[in-house]
Amino acid sequence: MSALKERYAQVKQHIAQAAARVGRSPDSIYLIAVTKFAEPEDIRELVELGHRDFGENKVQQLAQRASVIHEWFDRMKRHPRVAGERASFDPSIPVRWHMIGHLQRNKVRKIADFVRMVHSVDSLRLAEEIQQIANKLDRTIDVLLQVNVSNEESKFGVPIAAAGAIAEQIDTMINVRVRGLMTMAPICKNPEDARPHFARCKDLYDDLLREGVGEGHFNILSMGMSGDYEVAIEEGANIVRLGSAIFGERPTSDLPQLEALEKNAP
Repeated sequence: MSALKERYAQVKQHIAQAAARVGRSPDSIYLIAVTKFAEPEDIRELVELGHRDFGENKVQQLAQRASVIHEWFDRMKRHPRVAGERASFDPSIPVRWHMIGHLQRNKVRKIADFVRMVHSVDSLRLAEEIQQIANKLDRTIDVLLQVNVSNEESKFGVPIAAAGAIAEQIDTMINVRVRGLMTMAPICKNPEDARPHFARCKDLYDDLLREGVGEGHFNILSMGMSGDYEVAIEEGANIVRLGSAIFGERPTSDLPQLEALEKNAP
């Protein structure tokens, strides 16, 4: 068993255990594999294991990785004999890409053709830009409203007090569907420290659900990353976004160079 396959199996097991602790089905939890520091061959291996949902923080990297993986996926579909050698590979289920990082309005067009969902809508103006681009493409784009429940200045997201009004305004758009909320807890050594923030976001989610936001398609709560996803599931998350828990920790010696490349990216 490869190290990636072993980590992936452990993550799935931990998700199932966290769900069981609060009486939920593991099938109700969707896993987004965050490919920020993953190698292309790691992404391909995960697809061969049956995984289909991937997330990226950066627009340029999302576009590049989606293009490469989709081209490889199409080749696999055209050669069923090769695909058949991978026991879990099902060419009928497409790879889905999620934008999970901060999205600037002038970069919406670069991802609008292929992104499955934008998890990080943090302003009405961004939602309006997505609506405009989606309308031109004659498609509907699903979005999550990012909420800054911890009130950290370093984090993007709308304040809790404004979330309901903004969600209702997005709900009036024709080509944008608000599917739920996303939040990020403060980075902390003890996952339990994240619990109050997740619980607060769940309360807001429940309030908006009761108010009828989304007209039946408001059903997603995206919370939890590699360090705190089990707590997030216990508090109601049905999407978790995991990178290092699946792909392994990136050597710290690589980080300065990678951060420099990201800052200089167009």
